Amino acid sequence: MPAYYSSSTIEFLHQSVSNVLGELTAANARFGFLTTETAQVEAWQEEIDILATALAQLHLRVPNSVEWGILLEFPIPRRQQRVDVILLAHDVIFALEFKCGTSDQRWTAMRQVEDYALDLSDFHAPSHNRLIIPIVVAPGEVTTAGIPSIHNVKPVTCASPVRLSTVLLSEFSQYSRPESTQIKLADWNHGIYHPVPTIIEAATALYAGMSVREITHSHAGAHNLTRTTDFVLRVVAEAQGNNQKIACFVTGIPGAGKTLAGLNVVHNPDILGNGRPASVFMSGNGPLVDILREALALDSAHRTRKSKKIARREVRTFIQNIHHFVHDNLEREDNQPPYEHAIVFDEAQRAWNANQNRRKYSKRSQSWHISEPEMVLKIMDRHRDWAVIVALIGGGQEIHHGEAGLPEWGRALQAKYSHWRIVASPEALQGGESVAGGILFHQDYSNLNVTEDSSLHLNTCIRSHRAARLTEWVNRMLAGDSAGATNIAQTFNSFPILVTRDLSEAKTWLSQNTRGVRRCGLVASSGAARLRAYGLETSKAIRDAYSYPRWFLAPRGDVRASYQLETVATEFEIQGLELDRVGICWGGDFAWNNDTQAWKAAEFKGTKWSYAGANKRIVQTRNKYRVLLTRAREGIIIWVPKGDDADSTRDIVSMDNTADYLLQCGAVLLTLHPHGSV
Repeated sequence: MPAYYSSSTIEFLHQSVSNVLGELTAANARFGFLTTETAQVEAWQEEIDILATALAQLHLRVPNSVEWGILLEFPIPRRQQRVDVILLAHDVIFALEFKCGTSDQRWTAMRQVEDYALDLSDFHAPSHNRLIIPIVVAPGEVTTAGIPSIHNVKPVTCASPVRLSTVLLSEFSQYSRPESTQIKLADWNHGIYHPVPTIIEAATALYAGMSVREITHSHAGAHNLTRTTDFVLRVVAEAQGNNQKIACFVTGIPGAGKTLAGLNVVHNPDILGNGRPASVFMSGNGPLVDILREALALDSAHRTRKSKKIARREVRTFIQNIHHFVHDNLEREDNQPPYEHAIVFDEAQRAWNANQNRRKYSKRSQSWHISEPEMVLKIMDRHRDWAVIVALIGGGQEIHHGEAGLPEWGRALQAKYSHWRIVASPEALQGGESVAGGILFHQDYSNLNVTEDSSLHLNTCIRSHRAARLTEWVNRMLAGDSAGATNIAQTFNSFPILVTRDLSEAKTWLSQNTRGVRRCGLVASSGAARLRAYGLETSKAIRDAYSYPRWFLAPRGDVRASYQLETVATEFEIQGLELDRVGICWGGDFAWNNDTQAWKAAEFKGTKWSYAGANKRIVQTRNKYRVLLTRAREGIIIWVPKGDDADSTRDIVSMDNTADYLLQCGAVLLTLHPHGSV
């Protein structure tokens, strides 16, 4: 996706302003903008004038700068935005953003251009291992914001138009290496861009009409993701064409893109082919549904100029809570099928079992006293022609009492819905690490129509683009395999896993190392009740009263945002979502026991920790920490409290043992330098 305009700087200076404006306007039309607003044309004209003056001055001081490349309006696909100006200055890349107005606007622009530079460094192949210097051109004194970093992106500088040439010259003189060669304009402009979007970015892009291919072109992970979504779309078409009912089971490791695959299916234009009604994305994860709905609604309202109320109402038809779907449809007559012929059920292994439903719906009829997989099958089976259930399965993430797991789907299909065709990944049928050893069928299923296909398994982590093996590290560490975990950790060259015993140090590191508009936040287990002693609350009452859509979506400066590092998200709020940098607050509910060389789990009751039934609790608590430990895209810091001799609920030995074990697994003890960097 090349820039609107590109040339050498000498060619740029020899072109008239009207010619450059003409190319920008024509490119804007090619990108789907039918008209170019007058304000945009005026802004471009001002930028061109400023650039022409600065480059003419540079040519006098640096003769070889006539060979530099200049690009105007270079797209950043992951952000659905464009960098105002890119200067390819010999071997250095300048990213320029032009702004005017208040200091707050300049500060926002500095964060924005820094984020563009980070995206280029991470995802744009010709920018890998290149020095990138972000600059905001705005009225005011020259200022630099950011911290010294080993990262290839330097701290962002703000320069006034009249000082632009001076700043460019100073930075170029400091960082350019004479022995290097000029970056080739055409190669850089048409270089491969491999963005790895967050689930919120992906959801908004898909809802806006982009395809999964456009928003994530990244290596094997995206190829696998595209193959999976294409396969599921073929299953839907086959079900309709052959009047079949099909249950499709997609598996994947944490961060491999299961949710993204599901969202892509329901938003894909092909799903509406041949008169098919719209499909819907469903989840029993209430916070995930609320956060995705709000993100899509805010983005839609911004793009379409609709009111937020209308946008929120429209979004609700595409993303639904599975429990609400069941409530609306379960007791209807058999001749009243749901509107949707195809549904995607995210984290389907977390559907409730029959015992949980009997407890929850004890006063309702017997039709409610069955497992949630059976409920969903019963509802979708009412269709007389065809129906598809796409169940997205994540292993080792059952975190709530009464979650049925993958086998409950198999039991329901064998007992009452054997006429359904089953299409599943090898892991769903044979077990494996990605499904935490669970399998769909525990007994012979030769009487069923079952197809196994590897296209339905996602085995590459695309969330943590700097540490593809993060899930493996977490699994080894939680399994007590410190040697195996250490071997994996040694491959994480640019993905820090840090340990600190000081909460304030953890907050400082998160604040000062989360650059651009990347997002950081604190997470903790819902069972870590004694974090209250440190000012962090994990109780359900507090979490229910807090706006987690704001926590995930609000910008810096909003006291409700995750950036404030005042409120934690637990496994219930964070599951299915991610942050760029995560601060994990370790609790007394899960601690390493040096004597047994194993984890111990506890529940806080009244005034003390209870270890009764710990063998049953260990699996669920381990899964909670698995969720927390696999949420980060760019780095983790784990705060293990020191404990307190005067408080028996904050055991010093347990916390010391836990911190030591994490370090044995390859985590690194945090050492802060003056600016908060490691």
